[in-house]
Amino acid sequence: MAGKTPQAHAYQRPHKLKYGKWGIIFILPFFIAYSVFQLYPLIMTFSNSFFTKYKDVFETVEEFVGFGNYIKVFTEGRIVEYFGNTFILWLLGFIPQILVSLLFASWFTDIRLKLRGTGAVKVILYLPNMLMASSIAVLFSKLFSVTGPVNNILADLTGGAPFDFLNSEWGVRIIIAFINFLMWTGNTTILLMAGIMGIDPALYEASSIDGATASQQFRKITIPMLKPIMLYVLVTSMIGGLQMFDIPQLITNSAGGPGGIAKTVVMDISAGIGGSGDVGLAATESVILFFVAGIIGIFLFRMMQSDDDKEARAYKKAKKKAMKDAKKGVQ
Repeated sequence: MAGKTPQAHAYQRPHKLKYGKWGIIFILPFFIAYSVFQLYPLIMTFSNSFFTKYKDVFETVEEFVGFGNYIKVFTEGRIVEYFGNTFILWLLGFIPQILVSLLFASWFTDIRLKLRGTGAVKVILYLPNMLMASSIAVLFSKLFSVTGPVNNILADLTGGAPFDFLNSEWGVRIIIAFINFLMWTGNTTILLMAGIMGIDPALYEASSIDGATASQQFRKITIPMLKPIMLYVLVTSMIGGLQMFDIPQLITNSAGGPGGIAKTVVMDISAGIGGSGDVGLAATESVILFFVAGIIGIFLFRMMQSDDDKEARAYKKAKKKAMKDAKKGVQ
């Protein structure tokens, strides 16, 4: 009809997908796997550390001992000695590793050097990281045995008697440290290269205009700006070093070398704390290892904090103190 106007209908938006539930569904497999394979074993390790638990013929003997296992590990065990061995082996491999990696990373990222063949060098550096640690350990144990190729070459050159590297304290330590150095230098170099390439090139250009040399740029710009990457490398390397097992285990044929100088904490845990087979003692040593790694990690975080983070923390402390003083004044 001429006098009627069409009725206006409210606009209805099309059905909107709810993406929130899909996010939960996608991350759920990670939490399930983490809970089953990491969180549950971690909780059980803490629980077992308060029990003595071993097999007696056909039955498992289990008895609650409280903190008795912790006392026993430090009084009757050699955990302090094994921690010392572990740190020595880690530092012997890590210190040259970080120095060489810094050197290569600075070379590879410096366009002024115009180096050739860097791609091939990167592949060669990273190649050992692709191999299994056990295979490299077995290879080096054969190379440095009394009848191995290294002793044959030394005998031809010097005419002397073969040297027993695997029964020498520092011989075993240096071989294990060298394998760790060889395996992880390439990985560390790539991480440091990524950190250097993330630094603003304008900083280097401005310092060059001001007359800074390459060494001054490295010390005053590169190293301070690399602190986050260096912290990551330090923490991950420390955790890996504390968990060192397969290389010393195979190099020393499970014996830990002469006098046990290459026996690590994880080797002792694997052997059942001196061969006792007590699951409770092994869990106790694992818990101690967990706390040691955590304490060292916190120390490294504090030590590697940037100046901005330190200033922010100082500002927060000063602000809290001022608020407390103000409240006291009001009261």
